[in-house]
Amino acid sequence: MLAIIGATGMLGQPVAHQLIWAGNAVRIIARNVAEAKGLFPHVEVVPGDLRNPDSLLQALQGVDTVYLSLSVRQTEKRTDFHTETDGLRNLLTAARQAGVTRIAYLSSLVMRYQGMNGFRWWVFEVKHEAVRLIKDSGLRYSIFYPSCFMESINTVQRMGRFILVLGRSPVRPWYISAHDYGKQVARALKQASDNQEYVIQGPEALTQHEAAERFTRAYTASPVRVLTSPLFFLKMGSAFSTQANYGWHIGEALNSYPEQFEAEKTWADLGKPQTTIDQFAADQ
Repeated sequence: MLAIIGATGMLGQPVAHQLIWAGNAVRIIARNVAEAKGLFPHVEVVPGDLRNPDSLLQALQGVDTVYLSLSVRQTEKRTDFHTETDGLRNLLTAARQAGVTRIAYLSSLVMRYQGMNGFRWWVFEVKHEAVRLIKDSGLRYSIFYPSCFMESINTVQRMGRFILVLGRSPVRPWYISAHDYGKQVARALKQASDNQEYVIQGPEALTQHEAAERFTRAYTASPVRVLTSPLFFLKMGSAFSTQANYGWHIGEALNSYPEQFEAEKTWADLGKPQTTIDQFAADQ
C-alpha cells in the first residue's frame, strides 16, 4: 500500500495520478477528505493532518511507502508551523509506529543555493532540515531534487494576461513537467530496494525568459504576454510583505543558482522526460 500526502496540490495531483495509473494500491491522506475524493473518486481517501500525530498513525495502518508533496507557502512565516519539518517529525514518528518502510519526498534542486554568494534563507533551511530528518529516520528513502516545474509558469507566475518573470538571468534551468516527473517517481518506487536520491531535470535547458516566451507562443487558451519585474522592487517590499519577501528570495535563488545537467543516472534508471515547454503550453 502506498499513501500520498499532498495529493491535491499543483504538483501532488499529477504524481498521484501517475502512481495510480502505474497499478499501485494508493491511499490518499488529506485534511479535506471531500476535496480529495472529488479529485480522486476511485481511490481510498482517509483523514489525516500533519499537525495531529494520532490521525497520522491511524491513516498509515497497512502502508508500506509514503510519498510526500509538501511546500512552504508564500505567506508562511519563520515562526509558523512548517509541514516539511514540524509536520514531517510527526509523520516520521507515526510511520515508524505503523510499520512504514519507505519515505518518498519531493525536495528541491535550487535549495543548494543556500550559502552561495552569502545567500541565507530560512525556507531553504527548512528544506535542508527535511532531508536530514528523513535520512536520520532509520526508514528507507527516495528523495527527488527537481529543477523548475513547467506548471509554475501557468500558476505561480501567471497574473491574468501576463506571465511574470522576476529579473533577468542567463541561468538555464532544465524545466520538467509534473507529468513526466510523476512517471519517474512511479518507476523509482516500483524498483526501489535501497535508498534512492535522484536529480530531476527535463529535456532542455532554458532561461526563465526563454521558457516564458516559448510558453506564451504555444499557449492557445487565451492571449498571454511576458511581464518582467526587477527583483529590486520585491526586495524593497520584503520588509513589509511576507509574500514579497518570499518572492525576492526565491527569485534571487532561481536567477543565481548555477544549475548544470546532473540527471544522467535519473534518465538511465527512470527514463528520459519527453515534454517540452511548447508541448506543455499547447496542452493547457
